[in-house]
Amino acid sequence: MSSAEARPRRPSWSFLAVVFLIGVLLVHHGVSRADGPPQPDPGAAQLGTTTPPADPLAASKPVRVRIPQIGVDAPLTGVGRDAEGWLDAPPPEKANLAGWYTKAVTPGERGTAVIDGHVDNAKGPAVFYGLGSLKKGEHIEVDRADGTTAVFEIHGIDVVDKNAFPDRKVYGSTGLPELRVITCGGSYSKRGGYSGNVVLYGLLTEVRGDS
Repeated sequence: MSSAEARPRRPSWSFLAVVFLIGVLLVHHGVSRADGPPQPDPGAAQLGTTTPPADPLAASKPVRVRIPQIGVDAPLTGVGRDAEGWLDAPPPEKANLAGWYTKAVTPGERGTAVIDGHVDNAKGPAVFYGLGSLKKGEHIEVDRADGTTAVFEIHGIDVVDKNAFPDRKVYGSTGLPELRVITCGGSYSKRGGYSGNVVLYGLLTEVRGDS
């Protein structure tokens, strides 16, 4: 991925009260590769699971995200919006650092929590390079400051065009404790960077540890 940043269009609607509207493309730093990061199976874009949701948790700061299937075990840092109003991301040079959006609910609460991270940087793959290889039914674990681990089952994974990002689908609350994990994806060009974002949809289905 080139060092130039690529920005999507600004969303044209006011966001839902539960999750404050944020612009959607991660800061684009990285390198181009012939094969590129894995992309989601098109069949995984349809949302749905038969696993019942767990009861929502009280608010607690997330401190670590783990996705065993792709070897992710990364600390979390709070991110907000940059000066232009776009969703920020951790510093690109910190390849194994993910961000959680502090203006949304914390992972495990009722509503939609958001975690993001880079797919790559100038030195190679970053924390969410393998995100597109995940499958429905696999799990994301988020360790929280209160000693609990919120376990989310993947019930959908998609790659969306940065110029037609489905804000409501991604950030809107379903009334359930949900998680979105976002990184860069789609095709790559030196001029424009990645054409879209990989978006993972998770539902809280298990809670481990003390509440």
